[in-house]
Formats: sequence, C-alpha cells, structure tokens
Amino acid sequence: MIPRRIYDTVIRRLALSPAVILLGPRQAGKTTLSQEIASQCPSAYLDLESWSDREKLSDPEAYFERHEDKLVVLDEVHRVPRLFHVLRGVIDRGRRKGIRTNRFLLLGSASVELMRQSGESLAGRIAHVELCPFGVPEIEKSGIDKLWVRGGFPDSFLAKSDAQSMLWRNDFIRTYLERDIPDLGPRIPAETLRRFWTMLAHCQGGVINAAEIAGSLAVSGKTVARYLDLMVDLLLVRRLRPYHVNTRKRLIKSPKVYLRDSGITHALLGVCDREALYGHPASGGSWEGFVIENLIAVSPERSVAGFYRTSSGSEIDLVLELPGGEIWAIEIKSGRSAAPARGFYNACEDVQPNRSFIVHAGEERYPVSQDIEAVSVFEMAREILNISAEQFSASVAPGD
Repeated sequence: MIPRRIYDTVIRRLALSPAVILLGPRQAGKTTLSQEIASQCPSAYLDLESWSDREKLSDPEAYFERHEDKLVVLDEVHRVPRLFHVLRGVIDRGRRKGIRTNRFLLLGSASVELMRQSGESLAGRIAHVELCPFGVPEIEKSGIDKLWVRGGFPDSFLAKSDAQSMLWRNDFIRTYLERDIPDLGPRIPAETLRRFWTMLAHCQGGVINAAEIAGSLAVSGKTVARYLDLMVDLLLVRRLRPYHVNTRKRLIKSPKVYLRDSGITHALLGVCDREALYGHPASGGSWEGFVIENLIAVSPERSVAGFYRTSSGSEIDLVLELPGGEIWAIEIKSGRSAAPARGFYNACEDVQPNRSFIVHAGEERYPVSQDIEAVSVFEMAREILNISAEQFSASVAPGD
C-alpha cells in the first residue's frame, strides 16, 4: 500500500479535536486510510451506505454512548445528515466527562453540503481535512508520467496496464453519472451531464463560456452554473479564482476551470496512453491542470491560490500567496525546457512575487534568469511541502 501523505495530518487533528471530517471524491482512498487509522486504536466502523449499519444507528445517542471510549468512523456520513445535530450533543456531553478528542472520524464525498451541515451543527467541534487522489510526493519520481496519464485514483494508477486503468476510469465515470449523483438528489439526465463533463475536459484550464455551453446542451445559463457547482461540490472540478492586485490594468475576472484528476480528463477525451496524450491538442491544458492540482494539494493551510491574467496578455498560471504574505509566481510548461513568455515577465512586474518559477516536464533544475528558476513538478511540490513542514514546526511549541 502506498502511504498517504495526509495520514499524519488526520492523526494530529484527531489529537486536537473531538471530530474530524475527511473529505474527498469517491474511490480516492478515504475508507482505506480511515481503516488504517482505526486499526491503531480501539474503534468502531460504520458504513452508512449499508442498511444494516444504518440500523445500528436507530438510536444514535445510545450507540455513541456505548462506544464513547472508541474512535467511531462513520463512512458516507452525508447519507444520514440528521446525525450532525446528534453528534453536537454527544460531543458536548463527552467534554463534560473529560473526553475531548479522538472521538469521531467522518468520511464524505460531497464537500459544500457537508461543510455547511458540519459548520452549522459542529462549529468549534470539528476539523476538516481533504484527501485527494495520489499526488506527486506520494509516488516515485519515475512514476510522474504514469500519474499524469492515469490520474491519482488508486485503482486507476495501480492498474496492471493502461487499458485496465482506462476501463476502471470509464466505469468510475459511469457510476458517478448513473448512481452517485442521482443518489445525492439532483435530477440531471446522465447523458447531459456526461456531455457537460466532456466539454469541461476539452476546455481544461480555460475560462468557460456558459452561454456557449448552454446552447450546446439546450439548457439555460443558470442550469450550466448549477451543473458546475455540482461538479465542484463533488470535488471533481476546481474553480481557480483570479488573483487581484492593485493595478490600473484590465484584469480577467472570471475563474478558470480544471478537472481535478488528469486521468478522468483523459478518459473523457478518449486518450488511452502517453503517446496518444502527447499528440492530443488538450495535452498542454491537461499538464497545466495536473501541476496546479498537485501544487495546491501540498500548499500550507490558509494559502490562497489563483491565477493572474490581464486583457493585454500578461499572465501567471498559478499565484500562491502563502501564510505570512509571501507570494510565489508559477508558470507551467508542458515541454522539457522552460522559456517563459514575455507575458509572464510583465505579470511578475505587476504582482511583484517573492519567488518565481517555471515548472516544466523535465527533471533538471536551473536558473532561467536572475529572478526565475526552472524546476520539475516533483521538485516544486517538495519545495512547497518544505514550507508546510517549517510552518507546522514553528506552530508547535518546544516539548509539545
């Protein structure tokens, strides 16, 4: 089993909070990670997709009281939303008994609704952690191309062949469209949503034209916005916001849209392997989305991620504002050499970043100019992880 980078984060949150909610798309490895954590301490596990397990919670307060000395893992907790109000009372009673941490690990696949429910009912009692599919720091450096082509979902990445990986991803897409999304409530024709999902894959990294997509799908612009909100909520799509600075230049204010897993992008585009990907017109956008998703995933908490673009062509693919205010400007190139465009230099003059990088598809690290360094995605992710580790160490008092 590939160790998950987020494991230690979840353990730390459980040591500080009575409840932790682990968010992530289906099949990203939440259940496997939670069972590994639960195996290290007295625990009880309930899969709330299972009718028999839901029956055990016919009287949830009594069940939780019987297991108050254990870590209770509730998988697919969004299927029983009434539990959040029950958990509030259970946690408060436990606190009065001196049981203040390590009580509940909740797993869910839909982020916005779960965060709203947990925020309303469990404010001050719950910590949120997001589990992404496999990322660059979790695999060998030699596997970067494989990770890009297949994506990070464990069953896809670890498949015996590209063909088997593609079959798994197609089944994943079909299951989401035909079962998972209808189970969450929205009544959307599966074929319509698949077409919308495929359109997003074709314009990976672009500013989507809602009116054009609405016309193609024969729906309204508001319906397109609702579809996009749903895909973001399911942690399948990322909306990257524009980064604003004080300048008189005319800025692009619409967000850019990325499918969060490159393997799903390639499945929707019908791209089976690396050779086909390199020859596909969406290759550059796919690499850009792959790099951005991996770098945001390892960024320190409270980081702000966005992009910078003006109407005159000045552009930075990813602007990271780290806690403390330090700004990094990151340009992404799908080739194995790095030659920044004039627009990147102009954008850096506007944003005034503390550090500037070109992330390319090669492995070498070298200076491009006095202020810009070329790095691989593996080295860039490690660079950001070092910042996260330093900030965590600084936040822990000596002896803690």
